[in-house]
Amino acid sequence: MRLPGAPIFASAPPLFPAPFPFMPAYLSGLCRRSLRLFLTLLKVMLPVLIAVRVGESLGLVQLAGQALAPIMQVFNLPPEAGLVWMACLVAGIYAGLGALIGLAAVMDLTVAQLSALAAMMLFAHAIPVEQAIVRRAGASFWFTSALRVGTAALYGAAVSWLCAALDILQQPATLAWLQGSGAGERAAQDHLAWAQGTLVSLGTTYLIIVALLVLLDVFERIGLTRRITALMVPVLRVSGLEARVAPVTTVGVLLGLTYGGALIIEAAAREGYSPRTRLLALSWLSLSHSLIEDTLLMIALGADFWIVLVGRVLLTMLIVAVMARVWRQPAGQPLAGAA
Repeated sequence: MRLPGAPIFASAPPLFPAPFPFMPAYLSGLCRRSLRLFLTLLKVMLPVLIAVRVGESLGLVQLAGQALAPIMQVFNLPPEAGLVWMACLVAGIYAGLGALIGLAAVMDLTVAQLSALAAMMLFAHAIPVEQAIVRRAGASFWFTSALRVGTAALYGAAVSWLCAALDILQQPATLAWLQGSGAGERAAQDHLAWAQGTLVSLGTTYLIIVALLVLLDVFERIGLTRRITALMVPVLRVSGLEARVAPVTTVGVLLGLTYGGALIIEAAAREGYSPRTRLLALSWLSLSHSLIEDTLLMIALGADFWIVLVGRVLLTMLIVAVMARVWRQPAGQPLAGAA
């Protein structure tokens, strides 16, 4: 990760010390960082897991599922998927993951449906926090929130229904590992079994975090992250972003909205971005960010790569390009893409 103001394409230091010949130091750094991240995420996931469990015990999950059933039918998704997305919208992707773990035993999904739900979660999550950052950076909270939720809904429904119509990715999604090797079914009868299954599921989540950190470190060491960043700049410019804002936006697209939004706030104050420039950049950032980490997480859950990454990026490009076409560059200002 780079400090604000540092060269965009400069090689960032690896996450951990070089693994050879200092393997003990590497493993120690890996364990400390992964445990720190896991404990941070646990503060989000565990309350959701407990809330889902209490809701199941009181019959509230079933009632909520019945209330959401007509809405989720529009997306060709089971009612429980609505609870997962609601948790994600309010509290973030890992809150949604917590709800998914809690509901995995009672939710049957095809790979296409899981991919559609994962894409919806990636398009629209943590709305109160992330769109507050977007508003601070210079775009409308309500417009960008509606853009994210609306895009997620349309894309999720299109993917789920189209895959069903074409008989694509209709094999059952494998969620057994999220249930602690079947402990989720026993949890309906025994709270201790639920606790055991939850511990196994959280342990699996920790292992995924470790694997993601190692993979990201490998990407950094071999220069893949830098190459991806360089490739993303022309992609952003094709969709209508100005050349001067594309590199800053790219950092957020790859590393996350919080970091990218902070860079745009700083750059806008320094370079005087127009409202149009800020809206286009922040709309791109709102729809598609953390392309590496969040996408790898969803693929680890079993989502399809083409749906959660390629389709999402292409749709984002199309939407921002249409916005750029509708809101044309005012006369007297440099054209998008000009130096």
